[in-house]
Amino acid sequence: MTAQPPRPERSGPETDSVTDLSPFKPSLVKAVFRDVTPMHLSRSAAWAAASVIRTVLTEIIDGARRAAAAEGRKKLVPGDLLAALDRNAELEVGNKWYDHSPTFRGLTGVLYDAEGVIVPSRKRSRSRKPSAVVGAHRFEAGVKKLLRSQGATAVPAMVRDLDGIASVFLTDLARDAAVVAREGGVARFGTAALVMSGEPVPAPFLNDSLRAPSARKRNGRTIGRDDVLAATTMQLFGGNLRQRALTKAREATQDTSAG
Repeated sequence: MTAQPPRPERSGPETDSVTDLSPFKPSLVKAVFRDVTPMHLSRSAAWAAASVIRTVLTEIIDGARRAAAAEGRKKLVPGDLLAALDRNAELEVGNKWYDHSPTFRGLTGVLYDAEGVIVPSRKRSRSRKPSAVVGAHRFEAGVKKLLRSQGATAVPAMVRDLDGIASVFLTDLARDAAVVAREGGVARFGTAALVMSGEPVPAPFLNDSLRAPSARKRNGRTIGRDDVLAATTMQLFGGNLRQRALTKAREATQDTSAG
């Protein structure tokens, strides 16, 4: 019996190594982007966005795990999420979810109208049009997979909050990426980095390919990987989280074209 020739190894974002990089599939990322913009999302851009959201949620989960461990618990609860955000301001993403979740109710302040009357909390929309809040359940499977990969478990309310944060953050990321692609690059918007007094100013996060959009081919109808990276710098205000998110996204798409 003749031996079967070895199967050729696959390369690119379809490989297991890259698939394991994010529990959020490109199909889910593309669905979120379609809710925001009719522009086409390139394959490398979808993988970059999936990687960014994984990095952000991993950091949040890690912070929550440390908070739970300090109290001798293994299962994560919403209080651990609040503790993680209190300890690390970089993790305060997906802010629109805070007005919707009971976890954050009362922490975002009471709103008053021009007459001094308290504005009631927002109610769940009954519109059929998808939104970041209504569509948060789409992230449940990915969030649970990410928790398992981190060796963590969470109560349903904590999973709900991670779903919502992921959905709102990715929706905002899609909106910014569409603006960057449509307007011709991040150079129009500029960037800012927060540093402590006396510390040296960090090197720019963006490479030349992002700062010089005219050097890349653009048709105004496609969101590319670099547009997603540029949007990431707009959503994450600076520091280690932004740098890690950009690095991981580039690693996830290194075998694909940047378009």
